[in-house]
Amino acid sequence: MNAFFKRQLADYVEYHRDPLNCAMHVFGIIALFFAAILPLSLVPIQALGVHTTLAPIMVLPVLVYWLALDAAIGAAILGAAVALLSAAAFVVSHANTTVLWSVTAVLIVAGIGFQVIGHRVFERRQPALVDNPSHLLLGPMFVMAKLFIALGFRRDLAAIIQPAPPQAQRGPSSFTEEHQVEPLPRS
Repeated sequence: MNAFFKRQLADYVEYHRDPLNCAMHVFGIIALFFAAILPLSLVPIQALGVHTTLAPIMVLPVLVYWLALDAAIGAAILGAAVALLSAAAFVVSHANTTVLWSVTAVLIVAGIGFQVIGHRVFERRQPALVDNPSHLLLGPMFVMAKLFIALGFRRDLAAIIQPAPPQAQRGPSSFTEEHQVEPLPRS
């Protein structure tokens, strides 16, 4: 993990402390990513004998960016992106254009709705994207980092994302002092 990513993630985390907001972001980010690649999957591209669509070509630069920020998190996002690109190709091959654009519109509204509700209702503040547009690219990294932490990986990320637990009290507590018992005399 590079220093730039650490700084950006620490800034992003300040807008995403509430667990319900974080859950809303999982659904919102997936919906918005799928909404972005779905119409791009309609445009066929053939280059150097390879048949593809515009979707993987447009996603490639951001995947490289995520891999550069953190190789493990980027690789996990790459895996998720491949699954979503495959799902988009499946939808495009089985749906007509009207259905495809309708699904895209619903996904955009739902994705934005999840983000806005998460911030307004649970965080009680504006989305991070409003203050820092680069946070648009950090959302998937944050969600994947939270998944890694939940699975017990990446303590270095947990130190940035999760708040530190309160310090344990040093010395005897008032309960211990009040209920201390003198030892019985030995005979």
